[in-house]
Amino acid sequence: MKTRRIILKIIYHIFVLAFGFCMIYPVLWMISGAFKDNQQILNGGLSLIPKNFVKTNFATGWRGFAGTSFATYFKNSIFLTTVATLGTLLSSAFVSYALSRIKFKGRGFWFSCMLATMMLPGQVIMIPSFLIWHKLGLVGTYVPLILPYFFGQAFFIYQMMQFMKGIPKELDEAAKIDGCSKYGLFFRIILPLLKPSIITTIIIQFYWKWDDYMGPLLYLSNPKKIPVSLAINQFADASSITDYGAMFAMSSLSLIPVFLIFLFFNRYLVQGIGTSGLKG
Repeated sequence: MKTRRIILKIIYHIFVLAFGFCMIYPVLWMISGAFKDNQQILNGGLSLIPKNFVKTNFATGWRGFAGTSFATYFKNSIFLTTVATLGTLLSSAFVSYALSRIKFKGRGFWFSCMLATMMLPGQVIMIPSFLIWHKLGLVGTYVPLILPYFFGQAFFIYQMMQFMKGIPKELDEAAKIDGCSKYGLFFRIILPLLKPSIITTIIIQFYWKWDDYMGPLLYLSNPKKIPVSLAINQFADASSITDYGAMFAMSSLSLIPVFLIFLFFNRYLVQGIGTSGLKG
């Protein structure tokens, strides 16, 4: 019986390792492509080891285009992602607190409206949103890519509400007896206890915004304002030769911020997701 368990455990780990390798293989191939030339990338098959290491891809890619280096694109991405993540965090926390802890007329209606927005594909509101921003004269600026995140995001509002259900309401009552207002209750009691859920929101929203391609493509026309996600596409030129090596090199560098965020806050992510379904 013990031998059978050991065999099953070995088989399980082999399967998990094989499946994990298949999942991460495209990323490894992209990183290895950062050290290859176009011929090796296009004709070298699926090999992860370059035959001839090309060290100039990173320098070529970092130079960017038309006098604008990739440092500018990284700064744009960091600015957009940081501000949008901060807006999502603050607005979603406020809204989730109101819907979860404060009783007011029409709360169920607004909660239903919030859930309904989660069911709408982004393509449905893409054209109406663009026309609204165009009439406001804000196309070509960062406002359409930042301002909506300061009005709450349904996914994170719902996630925080589920987390708040695990916070005993006796804490609210005790704080009210001590003379704490609704604002004081939020900032002194609820917000500190929301730390795992807040970290979860930061990680997921940071990743989503950093990876956003369609938004900058719709609203930004100035090459000096575009983020990394859009700048990488500039290497693909239908009328010339695509520099795949430089493209893969900059793509590999673009993974670093997301990887670091996930690495440092991974345990909070697991805790936040794991406790978001608990009920008090």
